[in-house]
Amino acid sequence: MKLVYRYRVKSLTGLLNKQARAVNFVWNYCNDRQKDALRFGRRWHTGFDLIKLTTGCSKELGLHSGTVNDVCQQYAKSRSQSRRPYLRYRGRKTLGWVPLKGRELKREGNAFRFAGNTFRVFHSRALPEGKITDGTNFSRDRRGNWFLNIVLEVPAPPVRMPVRGVGIDLGLKDLATLSDGSRLAAPHIYRASEAALAVAQRARKKKRVAAIHAKIANRRRHYLHTCTSAIVRAFDYIVVGNINASALAKTSMAKSVYDVGWSSFRTQLAYKAVKHGAWFEEVNECFTTQICSDCGAVPDSRPKGIADLGIREWRCCDCGAVHDRDLNAALNILRRGRATLAVGISVL
Repeated sequence: MKLVYRYRVKSLTGLLNKQARAVNFVWNYCNDRQKDALRFGRRWHTGFDLIKLTTGCSKELGLHSGTVNDVCQQYAKSRSQSRRPYLRYRGRKTLGWVPLKGRELKREGNAFRFAGNTFRVFHSRALPEGKITDGTNFSRDRRGNWFLNIVLEVPAPPVRMPVRGVGIDLGLKDLATLSDGSRLAAPHIYRASEAALAVAQRARKKKRVAAIHAKIANRRRHYLHTCTSAIVRAFDYIVVGNINASALAKTSMAKSVYDVGWSSFRTQLAYKAVKHGAWFEEVNECFTTQICSDCGAVPDSRPKGIADLGIREWRCCDCGAVHDRDLNAALNILRRGRATLAVGISVL
């Protein structure tokens, strides 16, 4: 199992800025060679072809040879995954990135040594024992802070038996409604900081705007980590509806959708479930609000379409059960997840 540990770098940031510009130069060189291949009808370059073309440039650019090789391989991989003939150039506005080979990074107490330089970091949490693998890199955020992202290979935990399950219905008023009846409130962090952000934007204070955005992102990330960690510890089997956040972000509800962070919430649940040996499943949430969770029918009294979004409670005309809209959806999501789980585990 691979985990990523992130530490903020507090030394040699000027060196990293210089190396990031050199990395951009290598990336743009690879992009130029790809355009040459297109222009003259030649075979498209693979990562190994680009490595051959850049052999011997590391000393002149002030980069480690493994960093140059990683940039070439990442360029070829990104171009293949995006299915494009060439990619965008990396320039001054591009966030800094310096990849490195995992075997080249050495631990030195609370610091790390790479290419003859010792990088001191804010040691926010202990790094467990394990093999540091490729994919490790330095990255810079929009405020100019550098971070060391360490990809670590650790043994996988024992898988827990799916005894306690929970279905989760995502929403805007409440971040999530759980099938056990509990709710996670939506913090509305962006809405609370919107007035201060507007003042800074009108005054054209770019650093202040970046600081407010960073504070919003950090507060949201902290809240989501707190919620997801509690869910993974409390339940062995977690089922979430596959709500299309990117589609809803193109509607008039875009601000609210971005503010609650559905995608980050599901991503954290997915990797934390793997980390703690729990089960995670995303199921189709279509008609989960319209199906009666007691009798399984689709009654005529159900809320229908966009026009009935304001209906938060309804009664099933078949069995007479009264349902809270979100809780009913969470129960149906859990039922669909259990059906998928029973197919995968024969003893169930």
